[in-house]
Amino acid sequence: MGEFTFELNEDQKQVRDWLHGFAADVMRPAAAEWDEREETPWPIIQEAAKLGIYSLDFYAQQFFDPTGLGIPMTMEELFWGDAGIALSIVGTGLAAVGVLANGTEEQIGTWVPQMYGDANDVKVAAFCSSEPDAGSDVASMRTRAVYDEAKDEWVLNGTKTWATNGGIANVHVVVAVVDPELGSKGHASFIVPPNTPGLSQGQKFQKHGIRASHTAEVVLEDVRIPGHCLLGGKDKLDERLARAREKAKAGGERVKNAAMATFEASRPAVGAMAVGTARAAYEVALDYAKTRVQFGRPIIENQGVAFQLADMATWIDAARLLVWRASWMATAGKPFTSAEGSMSKLYASEVAKDVTARAVQILGGNGYTREYPVERMHRDAAIYTIFEGTSEIQRLVISRTIAK
Repeated sequence: MGEFTFELNEDQKQVRDWLHGFAADVMRPAAAEWDEREETPWPIIQEAAKLGIYSLDFYAQQFFDPTGLGIPMTMEELFWGDAGIALSIVGTGLAAVGVLANGTEEQIGTWVPQMYGDANDVKVAAFCSSEPDAGSDVASMRTRAVYDEAKDEWVLNGTKTWATNGGIANVHVVVAVVDPELGSKGHASFIVPPNTPGLSQGQKFQKHGIRASHTAEVVLEDVRIPGHCLLGGKDKLDERLARAREKAKAGGERVKNAAMATFEASRPAVGAMAVGTARAAYEVALDYAKTRVQFGRPIIENQGVAFQLADMATWIDAARLLVWRASWMATAGKPFTSAEGSMSKLYASEVAKDVTARAVQILGGNGYTREYPVERMHRDAAIYTIFEGTSEIQRLVISRTIAK
């Protein structure tokens, strides 16, 4: 296990600079166009695949970085480029994490490569958890998975919403209820293979921000999948459900469900995304403040502007450090005894929202126009306090942890 350090090693610096070049040269020039089009930027995903950025091998290398900093470093640089395009590039990762967190070695080896495809035929994947009536309230999930023992098949019915890549994905990972009496403990995750009958795309959402990322409903109507598509296998599920029933009878401790295991693993990565967007907006505002002259001097010489930029720089560094700590702890196998993962996601997402708002203010009327990127960054930043657990849910997790 690598020692925790604030200094990236030479290999990490090379990867960071490589990603930064892609973000600056490929993503940023295309950001406004794909934001306006509100479509998945397939040509840019394919370019990322050709360079090796959109690939299982690259993300595996970053995921297994012994310092824990590979993934947050990657997310920060790509989201510095553009949040919408970046989410189209990394959105598959949430589904991959769902398989890594809950699947067997055979399932990981079978399905994760199919989520990415290859440089000549890129694919994407979708993680489907939220529902129209069950977003943060996972215990109210209604999508059902019923086991057909005679055919060794699971039958899925329900509607998922807010699914990144939903409906256009090659592989969908779906969280469903297998035992309604156990509430959130009675959930399991399933692989829906490509071209499975009964799965269709519902409404595609027109969003406030991250508009280059496809978000849609996923409708499941008598979707039949082989028994081996249950992540972790049926024996493991039966054991987990039996333990949950015993604990429920005894009033015992809570058991984590499949969706929560995925979100817990990905929260620091979302924090890193927020840091990237915040840093991008801060840099635009800083450059503007140095060159914008009012009343005979650059506006950065005005204390009101300079102090705002000082706060922005401090918040961004603090957010990054929380993200790095949580990422290192996860890699080192250290439990989040004080909800450090939620802390990192909460703080970084709120920083992104506040920093981008201040960037718009510093640019004044220019910041409110689409001629300058901070307008788009401010719209994009709003999502970080909402998806993969709202800020309110993060505060709930943190407060329950520290109250024990």
